[in-house]
Amino acid sequence: MNEHFDVLASRRDVLRWGALGLGAFALAACGSATPLAETGPPLTGSYTGRRVTIEYWTGFTGGDGPAMRALVDAFNASQDRITVRMNVVRWAQYYQRVIAAVHAGRGPDVGAMHLGQLATQAARQTVAPLDDVLSDVGVAAEQYPELVWQAGEVNGSRYGIPFDVHSLGSYTNLALLEQAGVDPAADTRQRFEADLAALMQAGVETPFWMPNVWPAHLIFLSLLWQFGGEPYAEDGTEARFDSDAGVAALEWMRAQVDAGVSPENVSADSQYTAFKNGEGAYTWDGIWQINDLQTTAPDLQWGLHPIPTIGERPAVWADSHQLVMFRSRRPDDDRLLASKAFLRYLVENSAGWAAAGMIPARADARETPEFRSSPQAPVAEAIDAMRFLPPVPALGEVQVQTLEVAVSEAVLGRAAPADALAGAARQATQLLQANLAKFGR
Repeated sequence: MNEHFDVLASRRDVLRWGALGLGAFALAACGSATPLAETGPPLTGSYTGRRVTIEYWTGFTGGDGPAMRALVDAFNASQDRITVRMNVVRWAQYYQRVIAAVHAGRGPDVGAMHLGQLATQAARQTVAPLDDVLSDVGVAAEQYPELVWQAGEVNGSRYGIPFDVHSLGSYTNLALLEQAGVDPAADTRQRFEADLAALMQAGVETPFWMPNVWPAHLIFLSLLWQFGGEPYAEDGTEARFDSDAGVAALEWMRAQVDAGVSPENVSADSQYTAFKNGEGAYTWDGIWQINDLQTTAPDLQWGLHPIPTIGERPAVWADSHQLVMFRSRRPDDDRLLASKAFLRYLVENSAGWAAAGMIPARADARETPEFRSSPQAPVAEAIDAMRFLPPVPALGEVQVQTLEVAVSEAVLGRAAPADALAGAARQATQLLQANLAKFGR
């Protein structure tokens, strides 16, 4: 399974942890007698300390796993003083386990994590601020798109180094589009809706399947931003996804079902399976599906483009894997220096991460011939239109209980979009306010 299938298949497990376990971890953090060390002395030049083994935790269990393993193996082979031991934990368990391990004094040295978890991990004092590490690792703001760089900051401090960005894209069945005389790169609402009509006239019964669960809320967020809205206040004080922009986004999603463009009641991943089987001309899904399509649907002729602009401006939901350093109860200067050397290697060689189907965050890594010839390269052209959720602790858990439910109910036709969003926004604001108190912000 790909890593995002893994995450979403276990979202309810993550939510139960969020509701039941965070309080215990908070007590562990607040009751610590030994302060958690941060990032140690500066790294000048190559690592010259004693031979050490450092622990690197990731959740890359799917098609992205081999690409990360290749990077780790290449680093280990590039020198003889540092051995990186990579521990792969399913994302659904990763964040719970890393908080427990760090506060028990048995945490990893470095890791990768989703941007959406960074604020929670910072609030739990699991990850160290990296402001003093940037020159050691060889990164600077001008090497990254502005929004991607800013996304790694929480409350004015940097906790993550952007490693990649991954967004929704529009997958197209090239054979079906050719049959209908349709250009696969529709970039406006007018063109996209005209193409859908042409496909139906050409005999493609349901060319664009609209899911009511994953990744429905990611489609909704993309359209919300396109219509000029924001889902949440930047400081996490309230939900704002019930705005006119949110209603317009959700009405358009439901309209695809009402118009017969999409079947009714498209369950999780059914739209993707249908696309692989040649039943849909388009599916909007994450670029993480690339490796799966290449492996499990080798005969399918497909293309990948940015999603069209249905609203007033280009925008698309995106996430990012961020490189982090974890705090430690037993700080060791050599291990800290070795950790920086490994992170610097990953940053400098991030072009190799394109093999995972991701878009390297660093600008020069996106200029290599290898990346430019990759299936995700067309989506990278829209990197300035990618949008991230604000850095608010436990926002993901709030969203599961509120926004995702509202989107599902409206797409299923069980509630009017405006009513579904209004009720969910009220509940989300209450939960966000409770979290502000719980996380001490």
